[in-house]
Order: sequence, then C-alpha cells, then structure tokens
Amino acid sequence: MISIQQNKCDLCGKCIEVCPFGAMEIVDGRIEINAACRVCSICLKNCPNKAILLTDGIRQKADRNKWKGILVYVEHFEGQIHPVTLELIGKAKELASKINHPVNCIFIGHNITERAKELLEYGLDKVYIYDHEEFAYYREDIYTNAFEHCIKKSKPSMVLVGATSVGRSLAPRAAVRFRTGLTADCTVLEVKENSDLVQIRPAFGGNIMAQIVTEHSRPQFATVRYKVMEKAQKDIELIELSKDKWQDKLEICSLPKNKMKSQLEVLNIITKEKEVSISESEVIIAGGRGLKDQKDLAMLEELASLLGGQTAVSRPLVEAGWAPYTKQIGLSGRTVRPRLIITCGISGAVQFTSCMNTSQCIIAINKDKNAPIFNTAHYGIVGDLYEIIPQLCEKIRKGRIVDAI
Repeated sequence: MISIQQNKCDLCGKCIEVCPFGAMEIVDGRIEINAACRVCSICLKNCPNKAILLTDGIRQKADRNKWKGILVYVEHFEGQIHPVTLELIGKAKELASKINHPVNCIFIGHNITERAKELLEYGLDKVYIYDHEEFAYYREDIYTNAFEHCIKKSKPSMVLVGATSVGRSLAPRAAVRFRTGLTADCTVLEVKENSDLVQIRPAFGGNIMAQIVTEHSRPQFATVRYKVMEKAQKDIELIELSKDKWQDKLEICSLPKNKMKSQLEVLNIITKEKEVSISESEVIIAGGRGLKDQKDLAMLEELASLLGGQTAVSRPLVEAGWAPYTKQIGLSGRTVRPRLIITCGISGAVQFTSCMNTSQCIIAINKDKNAPIFNTAHYGIVGDLYEIIPQLCEKIRKGRIVDAI
C-alpha cells in the first residue's frame, strides 16, 4: 500500500498532478490518499521529496483512544425517517452504556433540520445535519462524501447503518474510504470492554453464526437488518429537561464545493405504489413445502384475511414461482417480527427461523412431530394443515376464537 511521510511533504502538488486515478488530495493542509488509489506507484516515482513510500501492506493497529462513540446513519425518504433508524439508535444506546461512549446520528437530506430535532427525543448526544438541496435525493457519490466528512469530524468507534437498499449501497463505499472492515446483515451486536464490536451474522447458508471483530481498524462498520433490534423509546423526562439545550446538540455541517458536485443527475422521480411489506405486518400466515399446490395458498390467504394479516412463504415456494420474492421470509428474503406468525408446513431450517424467531407468538403446524420448527415455536400443532387450517377458519368465522392479538 502507499503511505505518505507528512514530515517530508511540502505540498508541492506533483503527486496530485500525475495521479491518473485522482486518488491524491489536500485535506486540512496535508496530502491524503483516498479510496481511488490503485497502488500504481506513479506518485512515488514523481515525488521530488521522496515523501511517498510503498509499504508491505501491514497496517498499524488503530489507536482506539482516538475513536470514540457510535454513529448511526439516519435513513429517510423526503424527511420520513425509516423505522430501522430507531432500531439502530436503540441498539447503539445499549452498546454505548457498556463502554461509556456517546451516541450520535448523521442526517443527510434537504429541509430536514426540524425533523432532526425529533431524533434528540431518543436521548442522542448529537445530530450532524447535512441539509442542502443537492441532498434532496439519494446520490451515492455526494452522500458518501458527506458520510466521510462526518466520520473524519466525529471519529466514531462504530458506524451502524440499516441493511436496506440505500444502506447496502452507502456503507461499503464509506468503509472503503477508511480502509476498514464492514460486516453486512448483522443479526446480533455485542461489544467488548476495549470497544471492539462483535458483529454476529449467519454464515454458510445459515448453518453457523459467525462472530466477526475488526480489531485493527477504526471505525467499525456494520449493517443491520430491519426488524432485528428493539426500537428506541422516547425519553419523556429527558425531553422536558433538555429542550432548552437541544440547539447545542444539533450541528449544521457543510462540504467543500468540489465535494458537492455529483456525477449523477436525477431526471425524474416516479413514485411506486406503496405496498405493505410483510416486515410491517402484525400477523403473518406463512406456507412452506407442506403445501401440495400453488392454488392451496388461497387457504392461507383466507386465514390471513380473517386475522387481519398477510401471507408469506419460505424460499422453496418462491423458487417454484408460487409467490414473489417480496413474500419470502429468510436470509435471502425478509426479516419479520410480527405479534403473531403461524407457520404451515414449514420444516424450520435455520435460514428461515433466524429471520422470524423474535416474533411475539409463533404457532407451528406440521405433521412431522420432529420438525425443527417446533424448537422455535411457542405453540405447536402436530397434524395435517389441510385439516387444521379449514377448521381454524370456520371457528374464527363463527366467533369461537377470541381475538388475542
């Protein structure tokens, strides 16, 4: 890798001039190498002061004392904050309480300052606000510039981002700029006393739970699936006591002009008709390979309708073309956390159960009494779903089952 001996550098700019990838830049009065570097060594050969070195790639451990706090990325659309943000704030506060670190947020967008104040009701230490018309729509290049700017300013030990389509685009780009690791789709987060983040996620098709630690680098990046963590709750007492001090916790930030120019131009925004995701549903009736035919999904849809919920499926039914991907629960689908889920003919592979096992009430129907799903379920019914589901529907229609949800 390329490194710069700052004590020998006189900022002549020769390396910036000759770099074919635009990887050299002056930041805060010193030459820095950004993520565009391809280690071509052209800068090394042209530096008149011999200030640039090619090292063997072994990096020194980051000084943990210089990196403190947890930074949460606030995902939103036109100011409407995605619920995954509140889940990340809740987890961040839990982790921070164990190592005495602050919890901050970065909020990027346009006309968002008032919405940023609402986040302080959850007990945050600071919100960094990047409010500019250029940030009106998500454009990964300038959003990454803002993210990088905030991290350099605040030096957080950990950075948490929702594992959404935006988060999965933004987080790795930011991590690369700091040459640090990122663990995607975490389901559990823990922290050591030395501030190392233990990032736990399913691996090898869900057959093991991998524990990943970024020991040598900072910050530590992790993306977390929606509906995996508990939402943060507003601190009512803090709200009343601290409103007069809120302004001190809001920091308006700005980028240099050259960092605000995007290579992407938004021509038009076409709003897709919003569908209620299974992740948002309070009641789910899920079907698996125990169903004999695609038309039998209608039986589950009837039960879901009677209970005011939605149907979902396991991966084999999606692969068979019986249901769209948006209905799939599992590692390659959605994570859900409803008040009630009834699984019908699902064996209970870990790839499925790891994405629904935090549901408040799990009822499993399977004719195999040894099916793994019964190890996850709160209540189990051993029997034929083709007999049980119609009976449930009939009793609900007759009002013989009390609405317990």
